Amino acid sequence: MSGQNNKNSKFLSVFEALRPTQWIKNLSLFAALIINGQLLDSSLLLKSILAFCTFSFLSSSSYLVNDIVDIEKDKMHPTKCNRPLARGVLLKNEAIFVSFLLAILGLFISLSINISFFVTSLLFICLQFMYSFVFKKKALFDILGISLFFIIRVYAGELATGYHLPVWLMLTVIFLSLFIASGKRRSELVGTGKKTRPALQGYTKALLNFYSSIFAVATLITYAMFTFFEEPVHFDGLIHQFLLNNIPKALNRKWYMITLFPVIIGIMRYGQIIFEMQEGERPEKIIATDIPILISVLSWGLMMIAIIYVI
Repeated sequence: MSGQNNKNSKFLSVFEALRPTQWIKNLSLFAALIINGQLLDSSLLLKSILAFCTFSFLSSSSYLVNDIVDIEKDKMHPTKCNRPLARGVLLKNEAIFVSFLLAILGLFISLSINISFFVTSLLFICLQFMYSFVFKKKALFDILGISLFFIIRVYAGELATGYHLPVWLMLTVIFLSLFIASGKRRSELVGTGKKTRPALQGYTKALLNFYSSIFAVATLITYAMFTFFEEPVHFDGLIHQFLLNNIPKALNRKWYMITLFPVIIGIMRYGQIIFEMQEGERPEKIIATDIPILISVLSWGLMMIAIIYVI
């Protein structure tokens, strides 16, 4: 019985080290599919699901390598010291084996989608490893790296489906990722100081305040431009024919503009979390657990789906 318990404990430790909560980032691979009104296309949906699995495996592979590199610094961190490698319940050689297995599995799945997606996936995992060993130790490059990985995810979703995001929306993704990354570093600097991450030696609180502010403003401006210039796809949704027969002018409205409200509220709330609550160190946890942020994200998603697939 004790042997079975040890196996279960080891499995849970490995699963914890994969950081499944961070897989939420990979939902961005569905963006191109949803925005272009192709969510109900079963073949494209399957490709997006496989793409999500690919990037989840590759991300977890890189997280294991990252934890191996940071094991000594994580032991000094107030929360990261609880990670499986830092607390000693997962050995380095076990983590290396699982990381290698996940990388191979992820790349194998990517080959079933198309060669362009495979090349992008290979680039993603290589850059992730380079980030763990080099870039995350350098100020500016660490923030740019975090942003780059968000952009690669969105671009990979385009390659998987063959559909592209509007330019203004892609710019929004870029600035939003920079805003989140800057807020993450600010919270780390304020919360734990410069001893747990070498890149923090190159930042000051004032500089990260500046970065967070300009990227938040840029996010709102680019998204506003998207809502004004982009026309929703003609999906002929559930009430399209009704509006066409009774209120035809309603179909020509810039419906995307109503989605500005949850975006503004979400940015304001995230700013409050970063500047007042000092809790921007784990963005994925904030998005999944903070009620105002969660409501903003869900409201935005439901509005977008209604505009594209219902109207």
